[in-house]
Amino acid sequence: MIGLSNIEKRFGDNLVLKGVTVTIAEGSVTALVGPSGGGKSTLLRCINLLEIPTSGTVRIGDETLEFHPGGRVPARDIQRLRLQTGMVFQNFQLFPHRTAIENVMEGLVTVLKWPSDRARERALALLEKVGMVHKADAWPATLSGGQQQRVAIARALAPSPKVLLCDEPTSALDPELAQEVVEVLGKLASEGTTMVMATHDLRLASKIAQE
Repeated sequence: MIGLSNIEKRFGDNLVLKGVTVTIAEGSVTALVGPSGGGKSTLLRCINLLEIPTSGTVRIGDETLEFHPGGRVPARDIQRLRLQTGMVFQNFQLFPHRTAIENVMEGLVTVLKWPSDRARERALALLEKVGMVHKADAWPATLSGGQQQRVAIARALAPSPKVLLCDEPTSALDPELAQEVVEVLGKLASEGTTMVMATHDLRLASKIAQE
């Protein structure tokens, strides 16, 4: 499913990741746990190439890319691999000028060129899955943090990615709101969704991660 081989990441002279090799099986949930500054978010972002590895190999499904110091990878190859992933960010990153359902539809319509009626049907189904269909027409500013993160999870799932990547999905939330997100991610895990998450929330990691 996902294979990282000898991943190295440098920011200038600062070596953040060195020789990271890991295989993540389809249907598994993997938690990257550690203190701030330990490189877990950087590693997560190397999977979907929001951070380009300095060297090493990234494989997701049938897509494989190799990286070398000073080398350049074509943008179309990066995009092709990135489309295999969905990303949930710490601070939600919803479009403030789009309603909840429009946020979920956005990538389907603009990137995958789905017709709007098909995209809307998919978005409604996902909002129902995360318990937010009753807020489909709400603006992000009117939603709680937990509600915004659940919409963000629906958006990440919209294109049916091979893996869902979660970067500190509960760290910006109060405990009671974080619990909403933990329950949704736990449901996805029980359905066999492949997930990799960077987190310092041991409750989240212990509840849904297998490794």
